[in-house]
Amino acid sequence: MSGAGSWLAHRRSAAAARFERVGLRTRIVAVLVALLLMACAVVALVSVVALRRFLFDRLDQQLAAAGARYAVSLEHAADHDRDDSQFASVIGQPAGTLGARVAGGKVTALGIVGGGTVSTSSPARTALADLTPTRRPHSLTVPSLGEYRVMVTPGQDNDLLITGLPERSVDDTVHRLAGIEAVVFAGALVLTAAAGVLCVRLSLRPLRRVAGTALQVSELPLGSGAVSLPERVPNPAPGTEVGQVAEAFNRMLEHVESALTQRHISEDRLRHFVADASHELRTPVAVIGSHAEFALRSSPGLPEEAERALTRIGAEAARMGHLVDDLLMLARLDAGRPLGRGEIDLTRLAIDAVSDARVTADGQRWQLDLPPEPVLVPGDGNALHQALANLLINASTHTPAGTTVVVSVRGVGADGTVQLQVRDDGPGIPAEVLPHVFERFVRADAGRSPVAGNAGLGLSIVDAIVRAHGGSVGATSVPGQTEFTIRLPA
Repeated sequence: MSGAGSWLAHRRSAAAARFERVGLRTRIVAVLVALLLMACAVVALVSVVALRRFLFDRLDQQLAAAGARYAVSLEHAADHDRDDSQFASVIGQPAGTLGARVAGGKVTALGIVGGGTVSTSSPARTALADLTPTRRPHSLTVPSLGEYRVMVTPGQDNDLLITGLPERSVDDTVHRLAGIEAVVFAGALVLTAAAGVLCVRLSLRPLRRVAGTALQVSELPLGSGAVSLPERVPNPAPGTEVGQVAEAFNRMLEHVESALTQRHISEDRLRHFVADASHELRTPVAVIGSHAEFALRSSPGLPEEAERALTRIGAEAARMGHLVDDLLMLARLDAGRPLGRGEIDLTRLAIDAVSDARVTADGQRWQLDLPPEPVLVPGDGNALHQALANLLINASTHTPAGTTVVVSVRGVGADGTVQLQVRDDGPGIPAEVLPHVFERFVRADAGRSPVAGNAGLGLSIVDAIVRAHGGSVGATSVPGQTEFTIRLPA
């Protein structure tokens, strides 16, 4: 039982899920047609039952009137030893009237008005001989004759007089009504379905406008920059349910547009502040580093603590200078400042970047995997070189000595892009950090070798440069294999 119950529950849930996947317009029309079908079925059933009862009442009245006259004629005919053919046609009786006299358990007289006699061997005589007197007419299937409404009354000589009227006229009338109702109701259902589709389509037109506007909004670049949302949805019927949806959607668009405008203003202010602050900090940071270096060179007899302090000041000034330069570049990229455009050979770019990495970071093993032909892309050579250099610096900074770093370039693929990849066999990036590795000020020092001075802007600069070129950059990492892949339009 529990298995059957779970099966039924599963079937119900599956049916509900299929119904929910059907469109609203189809659902409304289907429900409308189903309700109309139920109403038509009820009307047809009630009308057929009522007509059948009415016709049977009329037939019973005719049978009661015919039975009194016909029973007497049958009884007298039998008394005068007439055969059945002499009373098969009786004046005043409707055609098809059945008459029979039962005496001593046998049918002694049997005829049908306008239908002649019935043979003595007919099974109808056996069926009629088994009848008993009844107060009200009832239906009887007479073998070889059909359905009859019969009334059985006792005669004067302890016999039974049977009178019957055929039910064929009632059945024909009921069947004709049922056929007419089927045709009429079928036509009404078809017309109602067509009219319902049209009316529902017109009624849901504002919802389609809402959906179209929402689709336009979903295609807008809302992540950054100034945003102009589409025109508001017209609301021809504010008081209706559809009108309420349109009005609520328009209010939501206004709220979103206002919030995006405020966000853009705040971002623009912050961007200008970062750019101005970075630009203004470059000079004093450079001056601090220069003074520290000058003090070290001009004072050879400084105490060890003072010399160490000046060295730290110079190193921190250099680190701060790099940080300021990175912030300034990010601010310029965020502002959408156009980059230089030229034909860049990625194979040459990879060779130069790896050559520089071999000089600055000699603890790793650097390898190149290049195609035999140049791979050309449009873009800014200096910016792309910095993006690749940042990836190599990231690899050298976060992997131990002896790690193999492979830089590979692939030509135009099936998606119409070229691929630049940096792969190493280091310890990998922690799984919780990997989804955020291209965000600003995110560092993976917890999983890779901790390095002082890492500000967490290198990979965010890579992402900004690649996106400015219309490309994408992604990262995958497991212990023993970390890959950074840049894809650029060819």
